Amino acid sequence: MGLTALVIAGTADLFAGILQDQMTGYLFTGMMILIYSAIGMRGNIFGAMGSRIGTAMNIGTFEMSAKKGTVLRANVESTILLTLIMSIAMGVTTWIASCIIYPDATDIMSIWDFIFISTVGGVIAGIIVLMFNILIAYIGNKREWDVDNITAPLIAAIGDIVTMPMIFAATWLMLEIGDVPDMGDMIILAISLALIALTVFFTLYIVKRKVSKRDFSGEAKRVVFQSLPVLMFCLVFEIGAGITIQSEQDKLVEFSVLLIMLPAFLNQGNALSGMLTSRLSSMIHLGTLEDKWVPGRGAYENFLIMYICAMLTFLYIGLISFGAAWVTSGNDNIGILTSLGIILVAGFLATTILNILSYYVAIAATKFGLDPDDCCIPITSSVMDMLGSMVLVFIIYLFI
Repeated sequence: MGLTALVIAGTADLFAGILQDQMTGYLFTGMMILIYSAIGMRGNIFGAMGSRIGTAMNIGTFEMSAKKGTVLRANVESTILLTLIMSIAMGVTTWIASCIIYPDATDIMSIWDFIFISTVGGVIAGIIVLMFNILIAYIGNKREWDVDNITAPLIAAIGDIVTMPMIFAATWLMLEIGDVPDMGDMIILAISLALIALTVFFTLYIVKRKVSKRDFSGEAKRVVFQSLPVLMFCLVFEIGAGITIQSEQDKLVEFSVLLIMLPAFLNQGNALSGMLTSRLSSMIHLGTLEDKWVPGRGAYENFLIMYICAMLTFLYIGLISFGAAWVTSGNDNIGILTSLGIILVAGFLATTILNILSYYVAIAATKFGLDPDDCCIPITSSVMDMLGSMVLVFIIYLFI
């Protein structure tokens, strides 16, 4: 099940890479940072939602109902609020990082432009990913699947496919509004402030409303309170990943196969780490995995599964990325063996890192009394975004 989901995810990410390759005219300074922060954060928020639903199914508390007090309703409310908060935070931090790192750049947009793009694009993408997350939960619940094996890869891929075009669409809309004579900047400012006001209102609604101990009506508040500090911490790593990619933008644009391969490579790191942490979290909740610092047999079996899935899917991604680059731009100047060498070596290193990272983050969360479903996927995905991008850039330097 996991390998099938990873292959579907890798194929879907191909379209995100092709879109990025064709939209280089919208890559202003800071846009790479924003794009990959938004993609990573979408996977963090909705991957954690999928992990919580998977655990609820395994322990028998999930029901396919959006009524108040249900697990599904609490997860929908918390993910919408977290999407709003983190989209605004990403816009602000991306603008600050761009101004600090690229002080001489002349094409850095204003802070309100970044907030507009991040929030408008992020909310639309979030709604679409949320619908797919509910669909996966519905089908998985009906067919009695273990959704821990499929949610992380599929949601990560859907997040890539949806987030990137929505960010570009929001950028296009921002530029169109900005061209309105004498009113463009004021309209962007007004929309940005309205979105911030909506976020504050929704936050107060979740925090202040009455909850019952007899159902899961307080789950949304708990998820937000436990997830928000983790997501803010993870944002640092997402920004770091974006900065790493932004610094190599010229080389990535020069070789289409690298630009097309990039989203799929990073997504596979997210998908594999999310898949592993979801399985480990459920095993911890069920008592089939002891929270020991030395991995046991069950952990090593899962590590081996990750290596097998990784090598097969990275090989597949390398082949389809090279083919897509050749079809769309005729760019085969790297060579297929070099392309495969880059992604397989980088993929092996990334898988080794994510195996170690995923296990110890899950164990540490349990030791500190946290729910691993809330924090493991955001932490592992964000760290893997940064480390994965660094590994890929390093291997590109070795091969090219």
